Amino acid sequence: MKKKITIIGAGNVGATAAHWALARKLGDIVLLDVMEGIPQGKALDLLQSGPLDAFAGTVTGSNDYADSAGSDVVIITAGLARKPGMSRDDLLAKNVAIVRSCAETAVKHSPDCVMIVVTNPIDAMVHTAYKVSGLPKNRIIGMAGVLDSARYRTFLAEAIGVAPQDVNALVMGIHGDKMLPMVRLANVSGVPITELLSTERIEEIVKRTQMGGIEIVNHLKTGSAFYTPGLAAIEMAEAVINDTKRVLPCAAYLDGQFGISGYFLGVPVVLGEKGIEQIIEFKLTDDEKAALKQSVEAVSKQMEATGL
Repeated sequence: MKKKITIIGAGNVGATAAHWALARKLGDIVLLDVMEGIPQGKALDLLQSGPLDAFAGTVTGSNDYADSAGSDVVIITAGLARKPGMSRDDLLAKNVAIVRSCAETAVKHSPDCVMIVVTNPIDAMVHTAYKVSGLPKNRIIGMAGVLDSARYRTFLAEAIGVAPQDVNALVMGIHGDKMLPMVRLANVSGVPITELLSTERIEEIVKRTQMGGIEIVNHLKTGSAFYTPGLAAIEMAEAVINDTKRVLPCAAYLDGQFGISGYFLGVPVVLGEKGIEQIIEFKLTDDEKAALKQSVEAVSKQMEATGL
């Protein structure tokens, strides 16, 4: 039976995610938005690429949540995007209302879905969706670590002069300035990056990773990143749809792991058809614990600001 993915929000991230989902032949796609004509037009444009790309599945644009019924995966991208001078936290108040409405309505039509939240600030938005949707903690996930780790790997590969896919690197914590790019674990096909780059160069890359989103915002002026965020969401959705048990860094609800309880935070997880099937826990150094604590403090303030 063909799988079904609903993407809520037909802006740059949502439409790009729909494109990646079709390209990876994940099933039938519903592109949903409150703006009349926008999802329909973009869906039709994507559908017409079928003869050229030979994708398997359909793409439907809609303003009606009824068309999303029975979705295996729901991806929420709806919300305001950042502009130069804005932090992710500046989006919080308005995006809480948007994500709340999306999550509440979507789950009425797809009660068995796995929900992936992309809207910023992600750690607060996935908390919002969790509180209002009633979904179990394993079936609600924030997209952040996949994107942040991709940026980290890109910058490391560029500095070392190797293929990005040969760089293994993990970013944990909040999707924000207090994120934790793990230097100790980063390597190129098993060779530690500390053997390949100076301490100063690594520190520069860590800082650039932490500021990776705003670097793109400052270039674009009128929006934020969408190609890689869209693909990052689909990387997660593909693991759920195909039950591949991928280990990916995602914002997951922690219940004692890493000594943290009651927060969504970026950690490595096993993704399969049930959503988060396992959180990969390992020992942290004292410095890593301190850095992760800063993420928790930042997420705590965001959660309090949601009012949920």
